[in-house]
Amino acid sequence: MRFRLLPDGATDDARVLLGARGLRAFGDGFISLLLPFYLTLLGFSAVEVGLVVTATLLGAGATTFAAGFLAHRYGAPRLLGTGAVLTCATGIALIFAQDFWPLVALALVGTLNPTTGDVTLFAPLEHALLTRSAPARSRTALFARYSVVGSLVVALGSQAAAVPALLRTWSGIDIKLAVQAMFVLYACIGIACFLAYRRLSPVPEARAETRGAPLRESRSTVYKLAALFSLDAFGGGFVAQSLLALWLFQRFDLSIAAAATIFFWTGIFTALSQLASPWVAARLGLVKTMVYTHVPANALLMAVPFMPALEPAIVLLCVRAFFSSMDVPARSSYVMAVVTAAERPAAASMTVVPRSLASAASPALAGYLLALSPFGWPLVAAGALKLTYDVLLLALFSRVKPPEELGRE
Repeated sequence: MRFRLLPDGATDDARVLLGARGLRAFGDGFISLLLPFYLTLLGFSAVEVGLVVTATLLGAGATTFAAGFLAHRYGAPRLLGTGAVLTCATGIALIFAQDFWPLVALALVGTLNPTTGDVTLFAPLEHALLTRSAPARSRTALFARYSVVGSLVVALGSQAAAVPALLRTWSGIDIKLAVQAMFVLYACIGIACFLAYRRLSPVPEARAETRGAPLRESRSTVYKLAALFSLDAFGGGFVAQSLLALWLFQRFDLSIAAAATIFFWTGIFTALSQLASPWVAARLGLVKTMVYTHVPANALLMAVPFMPALEPAIVLLCVRAFFSSMDVPARSSYVMAVVTAAERPAAASMTVVPRSLASAASPALAGYLLALSPFGWPLVAAGALKLTYDVLLLALFSRVKPPEELGRE
């Protein structure tokens, strides 16, 4: 069976959104690794790096919340364009902000993403537009493609984080200057995204679901999901890619080039798993897909710090990557399916924002734990919290099915 970029019934807007996701993912890939590396070059401690990462997630939560609840007034395409301009400004500002408090301020108001997932203001807006870009039968497949594009290009972006080290080797350029050149590239990605979003179809005023509406009918369901996703994200904040890279730097004295290669391959395995997500969901259902693939990933994560050397730790991280994100397209599809069409932007925002805020609480704790010991306690804490989320999700939502699964059993 031949794989196609777009599933049956998807519109040209879906192609635009996939392209923009790829552009943003490339920037997120190298920024998530270069940010902690750059901060250590500037002389910041692990605790200070953790605080900056926390600020990025807090800022992402605030802007995402605003975007989700302003979509009904201004429309998602316009807000996406505004976010792209902010991305460009963030890249330029990174070059000049070299003291701690200016960097914290930039992290709060900018679009920096220290994780391999998408916790920025773009996510709920793109999710709402994706849902209207394909029929219900193709929704999970489209979200899977969206996640796969993100994971594959994040992997390429992670590999690109090695470029400054290569430039220093080949030309003798100062490493800090080489990293700043990557920040200029990040700004250029913002410009490219802005041009891409201008190609989205105009939003018809008569179609409420394309502009969004506040939560009403689905409020209880969305609040429960938001609480559960926040628990998962709180655990995930302990192992945000920036902090996982910092742990590898400390525990195994890893170079930025070696870390880039490791995260390139974990990104590849993540993408492969997400490609399988629609197939698994069609047989197990969306909720069981989220839980049954997440449990082994979290068990593997807890085992990583106990590995005596770098090689077995890398193997576990790669195997874990194959399972850890299979739930991502299923989760996005599930949220969009169990709410009304008009509530989708607000629902996406309400399930993304608490995740961002919850994940913002743990990087500072992770940085503190890493300052105390190189063992890897943040990985153990992350796995335990995420396993708790898996159990609760299955208990509370195994019987709440999206429309396409009703009547299957």
